[in-house]
Amino acid sequence: MLKFYYNPRSPMARRVWRGLLEKDIPFEGIVMNLNGDQFQPDYLQIHPFNHIPAIVDDGFRMIESIAILEYLETKYPTPRLLPKDTQTLAKVRMVQMVSTNELMPKTILLILENQDSPKFIEAKQHVEKVLEFFAENLKDNSYFGGGNLSLADIIIGTDISFLPHLGVEFSKYPNLNNWFERLMQRPSWKTTEMSPEDFEKFRRVLTRMIQRKAKS
Repeated sequence: MLKFYYNPRSPMARRVWRGLLEKDIPFEGIVMNLNGDQFQPDYLQIHPFNHIPAIVDDGFRMIESIAILEYLETKYPTPRLLPKDTQTLAKVRMVQMVSTNELMPKTILLILENQDSPKFIEAKQHVEKVLEFFAENLKDNSYFGGGNLSLADIIIGTDISFLPHLGVEFSKYPNLNNWFERLMQRPSWKTTEMSPEDFEKFRRVLTRMIQRKAKS
């Protein structure tokens, strides 16, 4: 059985978690508490960079959330989470990379910075630009891949779910707001979405990690 190493508060791990659930892939979940267990020799053999998530599928090791999702899509193609049309597929890959490279770094700043700091203000403006980009690309579709859920929806929907905890609303983008509410009704989201308490725990852990790196 596939082994899935994760922490339920990690956004990168929740991407893969939701992919596994959406595809109904049986797996053994192995929770990493990130209290030093990620540095244990057994885990370092799986993930030499001591991060999460990671999977081991019939002895085959994979790290990095997007790469894992791509692997799962190829090996377990039903239900399909990537469109066949060339341009739609390209758009799906584009918006998921925008979420990873443009949204997440600024979201981390929103989590860490005081709301009146220049870094917070700049980050929020950038986040709004990303949301506008997403809304333009979503158009009137139910999902970024068209009528069906795609990997882009899993990735963006996981990354964007931090924003309501940070006071960022989607009301200016009705289609994006409807899309997000649609995701939140899916069983995989109901199973994996963070509570406000979990978000605060994530904020504290992330802050400590950043502070430790700054001192090292």
